[in-house]
Amino acid sequence: MNINHELYKIFYITAKAGSMSKAAKELFTSQPAVSQSVKLLESKLGEQLFHRKAQGVALTQEGKILFQYVEQSYELLQAAERKFGELKNLTAGQLRISASTTACSSFLMQHLETYSIAYPGVEIYIKDQSTRTTIKQLESGEIDIGIINAAGKPDHLKVIGEIEIQDCFVVGERFKGLRGRPIALRELTENYPMNLLQKGLNTRTHIDNFFASCGVPVMPKAELSTMELLIEFAKKGFGVSCVIEDFVREDLEQRQLFVVPIQEKIPKRFLSIVIKNNFPLSSAAQKFIELFNQDSDVSIGSRKR
Repeated sequence: MNINHELYKIFYITAKAGSMSKAAKELFTSQPAVSQSVKLLESKLGEQLFHRKAQGVALTQEGKILFQYVEQSYELLQAAERKFGELKNLTAGQLRISASTTACSSFLMQHLETYSIAYPGVEIYIKDQSTRTTIKQLESGEIDIGIINAAGKPDHLKVIGEIEIQDCFVVGERFKGLRGRPIALRELTENYPMNLLQKGLNTRTHIDNFFASCGVPVMPKAELSTMELLIEFAKKGFGVSCVIEDFVREDLEQRQLFVVPIQEKIPKRFLSIVIKNNFPLSSAAQKFIELFNQDSDVSIGSRKR
């Protein structure tokens, strides 16, 4: 049975109002138009739905049965409209992000805190994943936004911003004498214990490539799984740690760590903020990108120079 849903709406409003003239006012139409619509619905259903009275209308037994179902449907539709309004106004919804440990620790946390305060009704889901896994989750629609290594981006993902990363060498109080004149990379590795991230991580690959480009072999004293451990090793005086500069900015300001200047320059690298191409972003995701762009040094849409 193919019946225009608008007829059910007119039936519902009329039943609630108890009068076709009152229903016409609520629907911003004429009383004859409402009457005609009700008659059309009755004709299609093959049953009389209203008793017509001088002072209005009353549901027939068949009309009461239909009203029970239409009322539920109408209220569900209204609830759906309210929910969409909440999603649009960010009093509800979800934000789903996948990023590497590097991005989570150094860039995301402060922005997530600001976002959660501004939009407490939005549920935030964060996954600490590799670039490969993040790409798969974007493709399958499991996440809204991914932060991946710029070099690993496939063509079917859209880059909406990039994050600049600068690596550096740091030491604690024990070796703070190294903070003076720039030292050659070979001299540093041959005379001081080196702490690096473990192999297989993108940060370690980047640093290994840097050593190789300088023709300097390196045998790290410690190969650790997280940037936090590298920082602690440096603070405790266990040698020179290679870390991301943004990770240790506060420690540098508090003079718990000291940058070791080297003669060679470690190349900058970039993380790409990506979304699925030709796939609409939720209001929650759009607002996060706006906030991220406003409150950080991230360049949305172009590489930060």
